Amino acid sequence: MKPTPAIRRTLLLTSAAMALGLAAPMVAAQDSHGSDAGAAYQPSMTTLGALNLEIPGRREGDPVMTQEEYNIGNKIYFERCAGCHGVLRKGATGKPLTTDITRDVGYEYLRDFITYGSPAGMPNWGTSGEMSEEEIDIMARYILLDPASPPEFGMAEMRETWKVLVAPEDRPTEKMNDIDIDNLFSVTLRDSGQVALIDGANYKIHAVIDTGYAVHISRISASGRYLFVIGRDALVNMIDLWMETPATVAQIKVGSEARSIETSKFKGFEDKYAIAGSYWPPQYVIMDGDTLEPLKIKSTRGMVYDDQSYHPEPRVASIVASHFNPEFIVNVKETGKILMIDYSDIKNLKVTEIEAERFLHDGGFDSSKRYFLVAANARGKVAVVDTKDSTLTALVETGGQTPHPGRGANLMHPTYGPVWATSHLGDETVALIGTDPEGHPDNAWKVVQTLYAQGGGSLFVKSHPTSEHLYVDAPLNPDAEISGSVAVFKLGDLAQEEPEYTVLPIVEWAEIGEGQPRVVQGEFNQEGNEIWFSVWNAKDLESAIVVVDDKTLELKAVIKDPRLITPTGKFNVYNTRSDVY
Repeated sequence: MKPTPAIRRTLLLTSAAMALGLAAPMVAAQDSHGSDAGAAYQPSMTTLGALNLEIPGRREGDPVMTQEEYNIGNKIYFERCAGCHGVLRKGATGKPLTTDITRDVGYEYLRDFITYGSPAGMPNWGTSGEMSEEEIDIMARYILLDPASPPEFGMAEMRETWKVLVAPEDRPTEKMNDIDIDNLFSVTLRDSGQVALIDGANYKIHAVIDTGYAVHISRISASGRYLFVIGRDALVNMIDLWMETPATVAQIKVGSEARSIETSKFKGFEDKYAIAGSYWPPQYVIMDGDTLEPLKIKSTRGMVYDDQSYHPEPRVASIVASHFNPEFIVNVKETGKILMIDYSDIKNLKVTEIEAERFLHDGGFDSSKRYFLVAANARGKVAVVDTKDSTLTALVETGGQTPHPGRGANLMHPTYGPVWATSHLGDETVALIGTDPEGHPDNAWKVVQTLYAQGGGSLFVKSHPTSEHLYVDAPLNPDAEISGSVAVFKLGDLAQEEPEYTVLPIVEWAEIGEGQPRVVQGEFNQEGNEIWFSVWNAKDLESAIVVVDDKTLELKAVIKDPRLITPTGKFNVYNTRSDVY
């Protein structure tokens, strides 16, 4: 019996094939480590999609597909879709795309869904112009085939890619530039495989640095000197902000697909270690904090926490560093486990394994920095971990469809005290969770209020300790008016039963006439008096960054430059290092 259209739509409705990542050439090893960072650096352009994988064994009923078409489909899938649906297509943030599902719904449904998307977070790849009709046809046939299995990536492969471009002893002993590093922004230029370092005061671009393709996050060492970025191609770059012109001083490729990087923050271990987690292979690696030398690799393959079934692809999602213990908090998507990794003795590694919930994704600290909240997004929950005691505090039902907080937003609610906010990919709701078990015990670890913003497709919420506002984007909404604007709630209005929001027409303010630009990821400057939004357009069209005055909600500046190609994530050095959000 064939499923009804409504059932078929439900199967894929909450899929969220994030458009925030292309990924990217395996770095050739160099025998000598030169001192000229600019000359020695080679950007990475290799992803899983660039691997020459043969079409899996043919079965009766398989669609006709040439090897050339399969290579195109493979590249598109791993660059555009695997982040949500999984390398092996078993699903997480997005629904599973295994052949028992895709063959049931059929080619025409898949083609139309890829074309038009949904308000639940599936991008409208066709109508937005991001994919051609030919590419959509290939993708609809591609996911009717069995998934391919990419190769492993162990210590030997990792060390072949490791390069120290400027040795620690050859780096500056003092800051060699006049950059206000604490108010510097690291901005991902997704489709050019770069980050731009932009001054938070005068909006000047100090440097554009080649990196891994589609940098997912930027993280700052505890000292504030080193900027670490990781691309979706799993290339890590370590950038020295003290150099006259900041540049990469070390790099390593930690796999084929990755999302997370962090450094040690606990007293006595500042800048000592870095850790990166991979989507493929499913593993994490602890590295030397000065050189990125890989020291220990640990696989995350194993049993799912609840039914104890084996999972071959438990991907490492977000990683944060505890402020209370010498521990990294590593979130493993598919098995639903949060790993508290004690880095005080990595030769005799101690790992506390916390059973939380499946499909762990992004998250951030509460305002005290003791509790870490992470979305188990496909289960509609937020897990709360006490990083002081290394225990699970609560599992909170958010009441929305697919929570996606980024790092979340900490607010002082006029009624409920300290709360942490997350928006949702699948609907317009924003959940406010109480985070003060001592001062407001009746409100702790429960949704105390639900706000209603513009629509589904939100990726990030943002506020600041000095701000009176909460900002909610919706870049994956197929409605251009919604994806091109931001909803803003006034914190003082949250005492109302149904507070209204103000809409900021960010794309209109950017004055970009071509394409369908999307507005994504607000980020405050160090002072907290202005917030920056990326106006992210097609790679061959104009993009921009719009700066908003937080007090007046008026346009303050528009940053445009031909080098700002598809800007997406932005990370203020001070706020990122200090976990201020």
